[in-house]
Amino acid sequence: MKIRFYNARILTMANGFEIIRGELWVEGNKISYVGTNPKESNLRCDEVIWDREIDVSGNLLMPGFKNAHTHSGMTFLRSYADDLPLLDWLHNQVFPMEAKLNLDHIYDFSKLAIMEYLTSGVTANFDMYLSPKPIVDASVDCGFRTVLVGAMNDFTQSVEEMETFYKTYNQYHELISYKLGFHAEYTTGREKLEKIASLANHYKAPVYTHNSESQSEVEGCLKQYGQTPTAFLNSLGMFEYGGGGYHCIHMTDEDMAIFKEHDMSVVTNPGSNVKLASGIAPLVKMKEMGINLAIGTDGPASNNCLDMFREMFLVTGLQKLQLNDAAAMDGNDVLSMATLGGAKAMGLNDCDTLEVGKLADIIMIDLNQPNMRPIHNITKNIVYSGSKQNVKMTMVNGVILYEDGVFHIGEEPAALYERIESIVQNMKK
Repeated sequence: MKIRFYNARILTMANGFEIIRGELWVEGNKISYVGTNPKESNLRCDEVIWDREIDVSGNLLMPGFKNAHTHSGMTFLRSYADDLPLLDWLHNQVFPMEAKLNLDHIYDFSKLAIMEYLTSGVTANFDMYLSPKPIVDASVDCGFRTVLVGAMNDFTQSVEEMETFYKTYNQYHELISYKLGFHAEYTTGREKLEKIASLANHYKAPVYTHNSESQSEVEGCLKQYGQTPTAFLNSLGMFEYGGGGYHCIHMTDEDMAIFKEHDMSVVTNPGSNVKLASGIAPLVKMKEMGINLAIGTDGPASNNCLDMFREMFLVTGLQKLQLNDAAAMDGNDVLSMATLGGAKAMGLNDCDTLEVGKLADIIMIDLNQPNMRPIHNITKNIVYSGSKQNVKMTMVNGVILYEDGVFHIGEEPAALYERIESIVQNMKK
């Protein structure tokens, strides 16, 4: 496909937060031109046979959001077990229901999540769940970009299986990649953790996990190993090649220094953390230390909304409240976390900005909505006032998957909704 976007505002994210007026061309799955005047590059749009020419009408093209921590298959638990503490929610509600899942269920539930990501301008997610195969199938069938991460613990998967997944899914499809990882220190025995560290060092690969999400998690690790989760895992050689942590709320100065030393990423999940009363991550301090920060929604069981606009607002709002400083966590920094920071955490350096040669993972933000007027500062308005209603289009890998409320994922939404309702009702019996 050759698609020309013209009469556009364009936020490339390659030059800070500068917005230019011009056009952007997509040929195949890559960006072939972005700028103010194609003729200056000796390019003429009338010499190209376009499949589509889209008048952007002054709306904004920008890189898609990277949802850097998800559990897509958990859409079936949305609003199923709300208003419970984290460990009670996890052990008494989530795990028993998950035991009833099969691969077909996870496929359908992942598709539902992908649809929601598209409505929120998300062009890639970093997904951890019970089995990678149905997630891979759902992503490929929908045309969506997914980075998988190992979900191993004492109850599911093995180090040997994870190694197979690592070798398989990093060569499987252009939309799919795989990172080493495990659920958490508190669900994974030391022997398995040592094997994961050995595997990471063998492949010179980063490792990702839930880290310091609750105070009780940290206290449990201190009691068992005499160290915080970050320090303990680091002592095993887990992070010699980097990686990252999801949540990272109850972090010590030593923990943050370890993240900085190993160029690790912190993926914050404020919606989930607020709902589960887990706490507020010290993001301002982490940013001042130079730690890469990204944003994830977490799963639809704990959030329950897979909405990057809500997450962005919570990131900045909670930091201001926690520090009693209205200037804390600038809106532009948050927008960078949701795009560039997520891309770095996920290893997606080929679709982080809108530049020639980059993969065409692009969203269009509708500025012709009441919440976007008047136009003073577009980038900050996205963070402070933007919502899913402003996502006019979501393109992944050069293909428009969502446009003006219509999905192009090879599946009629009504049919998927019907299957999901039937599955969930049977699971509750």
